[in-house]
Order: sequence, then structure tokens, then C-alpha cells
Amino acid sequence: DLIGAGELNYEIRNIVSVGEKLQNMGVQVNWENIGDPIAKGEQVPDWMKEIVAEAVHEDATYAYSPTKGLLATREYVAACTNRLGGAQIDADDIIFFNGLGDAISKVFGFLKPTARVIVPTPSYTTHSSAEAAHASAQPVTYILDPNHLWYPDLEDIENHIKYNPAVAGILVINPDNPTGAVYPADVMRAIVEICEKNDLFIICDEIYQNMTYNGTVSAPLCTVIGDKVPAICMRGISKEMPWPGSRCGWIEVYNRHRDPMFATYVQSILNAKMLEVCSTTLPQTVLPRIKEHPMYPVHLKNRIKRYERYSNIAYDILKNVKGLLVNRTNGAFYMSAVFEEGLLNHHQTLPIGNDEVRETIERLVSGPNIQPDKRFVYYLLASTGICVVPLSSFATDLQGFRITLLEKEEEDFVQIFKTIANSIKRYINSSLECCPRCN
Repeated sequence: DLIGAGELNYEIRNIVSVGEKLQNMGVQVNWENIGDPIAKGEQVPDWMKEIVAEAVHEDATYAYSPTKGLLATREYVAACTNRLGGAQIDADDIIFFNGLGDAISKVFGFLKPTARVIVPTPSYTTHSSAEAAHASAQPVTYILDPNHLWYPDLEDIENHIKYNPAVAGILVINPDNPTGAVYPADVMRAIVEICEKNDLFIICDEIYQNMTYNGTVSAPLCTVIGDKVPAICMRGISKEMPWPGSRCGWIEVYNRHRDPMFATYVQSILNAKMLEVCSTTLPQTVLPRIKEHPMYPVHLKNRIKRYERYSNIAYDILKNVKGLLVNRTNGAFYMSAVFEEGLLNHHQTLPIGNDEVRETIERLVSGPNIQPDKRFVYYLLASTGICVVPLSSFATDLQGFRITLLEKEEEDFVQIFKTIANSIKRYINSSLECCPRCN
């Protein structure tokens, strides 16, 4: 067997093949599975396009960039981080990648096979799969508590460290995907203290750092880490500008020289980057120009304002659905909902009028090992056209689903969530006594 291959799974995109198959059978699919604002109708403002267009006329944007990334851009990024206070970095502490997927692959791939990074559960699939694949084992996870705003269970973290000496680091995603939670400074400080006490390093994914609302503020890792704990912070432009097709992300390394082994580890990541030559040049070139444009804060504020409104609409619709636990999203643009334990079974269905579609779904859910929430998600897709992601695919035993807040038209957004709420009620109340056509 290929080592670790069994741990690589990405249900967020796997379900696309199912949706496309149903589309060919006449189902009108509403894609709520992937966090791509552009695909959901968000428009890049003209001033941003003009900056990119101007850069395209510069010969330098067609060249390789230095291995770590363009010096001027790395200096700009370092200055932005340093203005936040706390850990101070310079351009040499920054490495650009072809999107954070590339960074995640390198960061986990160059750990010693025996070293484990404890990841949250639920956990963004790219992180949990990459960590598990590097170790050829199931991910080691700590609980995000849906009964406490999806905050990390600090006691659970400490217990996993205490009884698993292979744990060398902790992954934090703040704001979080898939839950939409935002961790305040005291939670982040507590995690830093745990790492300092146990001689661990931190990996912190902050791709949504500047996208918080409902009165919450995310504490950047650099503001709470101090000078004793080594860390890697991940940032990028795909969600914030948004420009997911740019494939432009970077890591910021904090306190590298506090631990010689950590310094060697970071160097191995850089060495691997050298084999690839460089990352995308054009997005790096325009990054400072776009973020320093006077319209950028307005652009970001308007997007955040819409997510805030949608987060409250979604919460108000789903919060009273019997058997469903939801928290209001406060950051990024995702919501995770959890079904009450034991509520789902392998006999529930939703009505599907098209015989070919119904038979296709019945075949897909007929396996003995299919998760109950995946069964629900497939029936929801076939019955309503709404494509969400089963929560169990995010390295968790919880049964539920993740959905985005990206639908552009508010009327359509409201209808999507009302349809989901009604479908849940109908699904839960269905039984084997339902007509054969529905079963």
C-alpha cells in the first residue's frame, strides 16, 4: 500500500462528482460546499482589476520570483505583522507558496514521521489529511466544543499531550473552518501556555484573520505568542481579496531560533521550496498595491457586513430546528450544524421525484459503512439540489453538515436555509413505513 494514501480524503470536492452526475439527470444544483466567493458571484472591484492589469504589463511579473518570494512583498508583509505588536519578524521569516494547500503539504510533509501535530476536531480536511498522511495514521485530535461556541477544549488538549509523547505541535485555525468560530485572546494565550509548558510548537492557520464580525475580534498569534514558543503562521489572499485562483499564500515563522530542531525543520521546508524554484509572481507583486489602496478597507468592510447579516439570518432559521445544534458564525464564511446524537439512521429519506436520481442515491448510500450524515447530505442534494458537506468528513465523530454563507442574493440565501430547515424536519420524521417510492 502507498503509505498514508488512505488518509487523503477531500469530501468537499468529492461530492462535486455526485452533484455533477445529478446535474446531468436534471437536478439544479446549488453549490454550497466550496469556499470560493468568486464562484458564488462575488465580483472583483474594478480598481483591483486595474492594479492587476497594470502589473501584467510589467515584464518582471512574468519572471521567477526568489525562492522565498519577492523581497519587497515579504518586507511589506513583515511590516504589517510587526505593526500588530508582539512577535517581531523580518523578510527572512516569510516564505511564499502556491496557495496554503502547498504550504500545508510542505509543513506537515517535512515533519519527522514519528512527530505528531494535534489537530482540531472538526478539522479542515486539508490539514487533518496531510498530518495523518505524513504519519501513516489516523489524526490525533482535540475537541472543538459545539456547546461552547466551538472553542477548543483545553483540558482535552492537555490530556492528549500528557498521554501521547509523540505530540510535537498543536494546530489552531482561527477564525475556524469549518465551524466559523473566532477564538479570543484568552483562548489563544492558554494554548500558547500549554505549548510553552510542554515544549511544543504551534501551527496557526489565519487565512480568515481579517474576516470577523458580530462584535468578535480574532487575536492574531503574533500578539499572544511572546518570544519562547516557536510557531508557523499561515496567511494568504484567496479568501480575503478574494482571489482563490491566484494560489498565493505564505507562512510567517515566529521564534525560529528558540529551538534548534525547529530551525532545522523550517530550513527543510525552504529547501523543498528551492526544488520548485518559486511561487506565483504576479499575485505577490500586486499584494501590497491592493492592500494599500484606499478602497481596500471599504471593500473588505462591505463584504464582512454581508457575511455578518447572513450569519444571523442562517442562525435564526436553523436555531429552532428540533434535534439540531448550531452556533452563530462569527468569522470566515462557514456554518457547521450538528445533529443530536442518535437522531440520524439508515432508514430516513427525502422524496426524490426523478426515478433515475433516486436510484442513483440509493446505490450511493447502500454501503454498510456510510456515515449517517453523509446519507442525509446525499438525500438533501438529490431532493433539493442543495450541496453541503457532511461534518463527519472533517475528522470528527459528530454528525452534521457544513454550509457556506456565500450565496450572493439574499432572497436565494434565505430560501436555501429555509429549505434545509424543512428538509431536516422531513428527513427525521421519515421512516420505513413511507411509501416505496420514497424509500
